[in-house]
Amino acid sequence: MGVYVIAQISITDRDVYNRYQARFLDVFKKFNGQLLAADENPQVVEGVWDREKVILMKFPDRELFEEWAFSPEYQEISKDRQAGSEGVVLLFKAVGHE
Repeated sequence: MGVYVIAQISITDRDVYNRYQARFLDVFKKFNGQLLAADENPQVVEGVWDREKVILMKFPDRELFEEWAFSPEYQEISKDRQAGSEGVVLLFKAVGHE
């Protein structure tokens, strides 16, 4: 079953985060994931939201997500993500027929 990943972040160091972002897709596309959305100015429709950016990704299954997330290639670039932003990352199961 497919899984989705939502990252909600605030960018704390634009230059460092941009370095991560510039290398992200080259690493990401090796692991059969889909980048569904990335928005630095989402509209809050209800409630209070204290982040700047939201990212939505999809993987065919949890195993492929973990291969990507814990791969040496992603671990290397994620150092810049961690140094240039702070936030929350959620992993959850897809529903429906996939």
